[in-house]
Amino acid sequence: MQEEVEPGTPQSTPEAPNPDPEPARRKLGPRRKRWTTIERDLRVQKGPLLAGVDEVGRGPIAGPVVACAVIMPADTRAIAGVDDSKRLTHAQRVRLAVKIRERAVALEVRPDHVVIDGRVMRTLPIPHTAVVHGDARCFSIACASILAKVTRDLLMTRLAVRYPQYIWDHNAGYTTRAHVAGLTLHGITPHHRKSFCRISDLLLALEQGTAVDGLEPRSLDDVGVPDEDDFDYEIVAGAELGFDDLEQELEREL
Repeated sequence: MQEEVEPGTPQSTPEAPNPDPEPARRKLGPRRKRWTTIERDLRVQKGPLLAGVDEVGRGPIAGPVVACAVIMPADTRAIAGVDDSKRLTHAQRVRLAVKIRERAVALEVRPDHVVIDGRVMRTLPIPHTAVVHGDARCFSIACASILAKVTRDLLMTRLAVRYPQYIWDHNAGYTTRAHVAGLTLHGITPHHRKSFCRISDLLLALEQGTAVDGLEPRSLDDVGVPDEDDFDYEIVAGAELGFDDLEQELEREL
C-alpha cells in the first residue's frame, strides 16, 4: 500500500527486488525497517535539525491538550522500543521518555524544518511537512508523542490531588464511569471542557434535575477509539519519571 503523505512531502524510492531468489527461500523474509525514510529525505533537503511535533489530550472531557516538539540527533540510531504512544504501556512510555530527554537536542536550538502528525496547518507559520499517522511512521514524531503523553499524565495526576472526586490519576480526564459519577455528584471544575457535548448535556441534566441516562460513559483515546489500556492504573509515580524540573514547575502552577 502506498504511503499516505501530504502533497509536497518527499517520497522514498522503493528498494529493488532481490535478484537472487535462493537466499530469500532460506530466510523468513526481508526484515522490514521500523521507520520510513521521510525524515532522512527531509534532512537531506532541509537540514539536519528536524523537529517532530505531536499532541495528546484532544479526546478527554477534562484537562489540557499537551503538545511537544522534539529534535532528535540525526547521527544516532533510533531508540529501541519507541512507537506511537498509544501503542505503548504506561511503564514503557515512562522508561522511553527518560531516554528521549537524555538524547534530544537542547530546546534552545531552532529547527531547520518541522514534521507534524496529521495534516498541514495553514495557521502554522513555521515551514513544515505533515505526515498522516506520523506518530507510527516517523521516529521524531513518535518521540514527541511519548513526551506529550507522559507530561499530560503527570499534569492530570497532580490535578487529581486537588480534585480527587474525579479519579483523574486513573482516567486522565477521559470519560470513564468513575469520572461521570464524580461529575454527577460534584459538578464540573475549571478544568472541564464546557463546550464538549457530554459536559453540556450533563450541565443541562443537572440544572433540570433529571437523570443522566443519556451519558453512558465510554473510554476514548485521542481519535475516539476505546483505549481501556490507559485506565485503572496509577498514571504517574513522580520518582520514576526523573522529571524533577517539570515537578517543580507544576508545584508552582498548582
